[in-house]
Amino acid sequence: MRRLIPLAILTLGAVFLGATLIPPRNPGAFDVVGFGRLPVLANGRIKPMDTVARSSLLVIHGRQHLTTPDGNRPLLSADGHELTPVEWLLDVFYRPERADTYAVFTIDNPDLLALIGRNDENLAIVYTGRLERMEATLGMIDARYRQFSYREIAPWRRAIEAQAKLAEPVDEAARSPFQRAVVQLAGDLGQYDRLKSALVAPDSPDFLGELLAFQSELPAGVAAVRARQAGEPHDEAAARAMIDLGRRYVDLAAATNLLAIPPDAGADDPDKWRTTGQALLETFQTGEVNPAALAYAGLGYAWRQQRPGQFNHLIGLFRDDLARRMGTRLARTDAEVRFNAADPFLSSMVIYLVAFFLAVVSWLKWPQVLGRGAFWLVALAWTAATAGILTRMWLEGRPPVTNLYSSALFVGWGAVALCLVLEAIYRNAIASVAAGLIGFSTLIIALYLSLAGDTMEMMRAVLDSNFWLGTHVVVVTTGYASTFLAGCLALIYVIRGVFTRSLDRATADALARMVYGIVCFATLFSFVGTVLGGIWADQSWGRFWGWDPKENGAVMIVLWNALILHARRGGIIRQRGLMCLAIFGNIVNSWSWFGTNMLGVGLHSYGFTEAAFWWLSAFVASQLAVIAVANLPLEKWRSFAPVPR
Repeated sequence: MRRLIPLAILTLGAVFLGATLIPPRNPGAFDVVGFGRLPVLANGRIKPMDTVARSSLLVIHGRQHLTTPDGNRPLLSADGHELTPVEWLLDVFYRPERADTYAVFTIDNPDLLALIGRNDENLAIVYTGRLERMEATLGMIDARYRQFSYREIAPWRRAIEAQAKLAEPVDEAARSPFQRAVVQLAGDLGQYDRLKSALVAPDSPDFLGELLAFQSELPAGVAAVRARQAGEPHDEAAARAMIDLGRRYVDLAAATNLLAIPPDAGADDPDKWRTTGQALLETFQTGEVNPAALAYAGLGYAWRQQRPGQFNHLIGLFRDDLARRMGTRLARTDAEVRFNAADPFLSSMVIYLVAFFLAVVSWLKWPQVLGRGAFWLVALAWTAATAGILTRMWLEGRPPVTNLYSSALFVGWGAVALCLVLEAIYRNAIASVAAGLIGFSTLIIALYLSLAGDTMEMMRAVLDSNFWLGTHVVVVTTGYASTFLAGCLALIYVIRGVFTRSLDRATADALARMVYGIVCFATLFSFVGTVLGGIWADQSWGRFWGWDPKENGAVMIVLWNALILHARRGGIIRQRGLMCLAIFGNIVNSWSWFGTNMLGVGLHSYGFTEAAFWWLSAFVASQLAVIAVANLPLEKWRSFAPVPR
């Protein structure tokens, strides 16, 4: 029966993963899934409304689901289902007076809370149940309000913007916590305003009626304007009405950066997409209101009036029209919606965590059975992550690594791939433990990085090269992955040796061979990737090497891995020394990967991030602590057979 346990574990993991592939369904009578599949152009990329909703919520709210103001329960719609990101976006577009009541803005800074009239008394959440009061006291649920609606913040909008203007000239790294918080809130409010004006005029209760009246009055109004300009007799009221509409649509065009009106042809050309306001301004030349603008206005009317039949019929007609004009591009946005719903990286993260604990338990009980089950779970999670990375590559038309987010995905993916090879060779669950730890950790890092918004952003022109992204970036990131893997294996060596009795000589020798082999692999890829980066820099910026912080970080990894190999080969260090140097390699690696990006200088800087700085500092401290523990006298190690010095 024990032989069937690995198969049962794999089956349960596959069922869990398969459940995420079920196509998303409409939570109510409205075809919100169909609306989420409609394409728009934002930040230089064609994406579905579903992605706009999710990324906007991540930036503004910090998560993809809405909660009640106390942050402890999901926000429900009128018919009782949990409000989806697309439904929130529909309310922002078409029922802003309702969307303004949703608590989507998160504020933690005490000075900023004071600015909007909040204090200890009105921030406290009053729970009626004894259990809830206990949970709040223990910090299991929020004891203070952190999330606020636009309606609550609006009275202090001018004060917020004034403080943000004072903070903007200050260098980002030098801003105080209050300045960073107020700039962030002002930016979130600005993005919220731009969404409100994306499809219809937010101050119009019946934008469809306005457009239909505009269409019918257009010939007479344009004739009156032309007669007025020529000094001929004209209808002054009609001319003024048409001029006022022109100014209104100019303001609407400037109020958003979401290009929702597709071109008749050449959908991949970003210069041909327009905002609703721009499309309406073209009406003065064409003499006809753009059909897409009318379609969005009609959807808004049906949403406001709560007419699901009319809404769903318009979605069908609009998508049929888009299919004729956009073809395969529409299929790609549909696939992105399915990808968003499946969220393969979240599924992989859960499976990696289960595999990690299963592999650890295998050291204590049923090593062959549970170790094999952990291996198959790691392979399953890696397969899901591979599918996710390949899907992102297809959607972007890019190699796997284009930004910091995708580098976190690829570092984890590459390290786990090496772990699968090691586990297939040694079959001692050590590589499975490392795979679970690295896979889970890198996906957690990626989850945090996704809070910046859309993770499939457009590349800067100087970096817009699929060849170099597919060579230098992939190779050097593989060097990151393998260096981290060597450090993780060394951590397992030290922790098992000092805190358990499971590190016998055979296991210690196997770990030493793993670490040494992976360091060799990391040295090769780090060196080749760094040289390729210099060639790319020479082509892009006219110099091979410029002592940029990121370039220095890359060469530090090469030199540190080379130092490990020379020290081991020359007999300067033995097993424990090898492990200590490999663990310190985690520090060098993390500095090159993240630390250089937070300096705010150099061509590779992504800006200073306070939270990332403290997490990086904590990580460095943890690695130094493990190195200190590793240098305890051998008699302090709990292993039955003390390992060589």
